[in-house]
Amino acid sequence: MNSKTQPTGLTVPFDKKAADRVRQFLQSKAEVTERKMFGGVAFMVRGNMVCAVGKEHLMVRVGLSQYEAALRAPHAHIMRFTGKPMRGYITVDPAGYETRNGVSFWLEKALAFVLTLPPK
Repeated sequence: MNSKTQPTGLTVPFDKKAADRVRQFLQSKAEVTERKMFGGVAFMVRGNMVCAVGKEHLMVRVGLSQYEAALRAPHAHIMRFTGKPMRGYITVDPAGYETRNGVSFWLEKALAFVLTLPPK
């Protein structure tokens, strides 16, 4: 990955195998960084969050225009942060991202949206 920074001192549990699958998918993308966030590790492209890997979920930023369609996909749910729904973000159960194809399916949607945003 270009400009990748590994999270240091990460004490919260997260699915390391899923994080590796995300890294492999994003490795050819420019300006990818990682940060501790949302109880796991978040992956940023050009300073905008693409996804976050937690202990038992993948949070994916799909944007408002793809939000309803993404929720209809298998294993997808409304993302809730402090009890409130976060429109434009979804969570995916492990069965939805346990393979490279699953990770690719979700990250392609996330990148399609995130690459429309201005760099931070």
